[in-house]
Amino acid sequence: MNKAFVKESDGDEDDDPPESRALPAGTKNYMTTTGYRALNDELMQLMNVERPEVVQTVSWAASNGDRSENGDYIYGKKRLREIDRRIRFLTRRLESAEVVDPAQQPNRDQVFFGATVRYCDSQGRESTVTIVGVDEAEPLLGRISWVSPVARALIKSREGDTVTLRTPAGIEELDILDIRYPDR
Repeated sequence: MNKAFVKESDGDEDDDPPESRALPAGTKNYMTTTGYRALNDELMQLMNVERPEVVQTVSWAASNGDRSENGDYIYGKKRLREIDRRIRFLTRRLESAEVVDPAQQPNRDQVFFGATVRYCDSQGRESTVTIVGVDEAEPLLGRISWVSPVARALIKSREGDTVTLRTPAGIEELDILDIRYPDR
């Protein structure tokens, strides 16, 4: 059957990438100044460098004639859709961002957004995490989202406190050893 009469999925019916669903409904999109800057830099890179290059490649490939078997054209159009989707996502995230500078935190003896917390679990393992925005979380690097179970357990605690972490594996006690914020 001719492709002109068949609706084939390009895989972009869902305009939002999976990571966009990580922010709970009705909450603010808190972000550190560093995280905001990183997302903004990515947006500028996509809009000012990558997208124009791909548009130029697609334009060149389209001028070569038969587009149905032109790999540069097909891949370029797909890459252009990916870039445009990411640009829309980043634009929405940056527009809704509530930028918080952890260095300006006045109450430095308590855990809030932007704090770096060293804690010990019930097995005696020490961990250090920094509480950051949903879009800047990288758990393997010790940056956890403020909506994560660990961050929620740590928020508002003080050095020396023991907090309860509820996980699917059960309840665990965490002892807060140290709280730090970036220098002002």
